[in-house]
Amino acid sequence: MINRLIANILPYMPPRLVWIFSCRYIAGKTVEDGIRVSKELGASGSEVTIDLLGEFIRTLEEAEVNKQKYIEIIDRFTSEGIKGNFSVKPTMFGLLIDKEVCYRYIREILLHASAKNSFIRVDMEDSQCVDMEIDLYRKLKAEFPHHVGLVLQAYLHRSMADLEAMMDIHTQEFPLNFRLCKGIYIEPAAIAYKGHQEIRDNYLLLLEYMLKNGIYAGIATHDKYLVEAAYQLIEKYRVPHDKYEFQMLYGVTPELRSRIIKRGHLMRVYVPFGKDWFGYATRRLKENPKMAAHIIKALFVRG
Repeated sequence: MINRLIANILPYMPPRLVWIFSCRYIAGKTVEDGIRVSKELGASGSEVTIDLLGEFIRTLEEAEVNKQKYIEIIDRFTSEGIKGNFSVKPTMFGLLIDKEVCYRYIREILLHASAKNSFIRVDMEDSQCVDMEIDLYRKLKAEFPHHVGLVLQAYLHRSMADLEAMMDIHTQEFPLNFRLCKGIYIEPAAIAYKGHQEIRDNYLLLLEYMLKNGIYAGIATHDKYLVEAAYQLIEKYRVPHDKYEFQMLYGVTPELRSRIIKRGHLMRVYVPFGKDWFGYATRRLKENPKMAAHIIKALFVRG
């Protein structure tokens, strides 16, 4: 109850106070911070996916600025030889303002990334965006079949139907590529599972469908139950190591991350950074109120 109370009032706290908690889960506010953390993760055996924080912009001018920032980020990270790819949120590029402009800007980013043999993950956002982001993925995959992926959210009732519907663009040569996560946005019970175990159950149904059909799976979870179940599915379907990876958020369950790496599985860590960190931090806390305990510890340990 106390953790949930802290999670609810955190968005109204001074940002300097929130940063005490957030700096453990966000690489920093600059590109240099993102590069530094990515190199540290690389040295410990992880690859990365880079995320510039920010979403739900108000103007297309902001979208153009974000596009240019991503192009510069791709140049910086690839020039540093960092093993990783890049995650983009379509609302940062005007999805809810002008879908065609959003497509054009993300296409420019993908064109730049593909020229450097890099990869772009189109993040899935809240339910109002799902159909538009699936359409966006379809268009981009048609032109860049090896260099773009999407995210599926296990808590949405519709995700299995969406997965099955996209099999028309899945081939052995150009497989579908999804990050599978539980989902973080607050959605009504009419469209989203609410129970902890029923979300887990749907996650595993989706993951099994992906693995047995040759879809590249980014197994994004910090849940030991799901990790152990994923091991069993990988063994059951004899999935080659280059057909899946595990994914985790920066700063979350590092011990479990290390154990997965030691077992010989590819691990990719989601590395967020940027000056628009506040919304990301408060949303993560609402997703997992138990993190509130870290805030209390940080207040005492770090001043």
